[in-house]
Amino acid sequence: MAGRGELERAVVDVLWDAGEPMTARAVVEALPGRELAVTTVLTVLSRLETKGLVRRSRDGRAHSYEATAGREEHLATLMRQVLDGAPDRDAALTRFVGGISEQDQEALRRALDGPC
Repeated sequence: MAGRGELERAVVDVLWDAGEPMTARAVVEALPGRELAVTTVLTVLSRLETKGLVRRSRDGRAHSYEATAGREEHLATLMRQVLDGAPDRDAALTRFVGGISEQDQEALRRALDGPC
């Protein structure tokens, strides 16, 4: 069975890909190659809601769930959190940039040159 982190990631990916609120049952049906109980997905959605990654709203008798931020915004937040934990930000940034492709370096240059 997949680890908790892997299942959480898969559930959030389903919500991001959907781009609209989904019921737990719809999330289960959208998880490819997995046979999970709706209660398992509800537990995962509850954990994600506690972490602030998912928002729940009433949809008739059921609840609908949606990601609180888009995939790119979430990844950018994670990158900032990691950088905030670095004792030497300059060294961390230098090593990061030194380890990425030329295309990614070019994308960073464009981002730095563009409006913030």
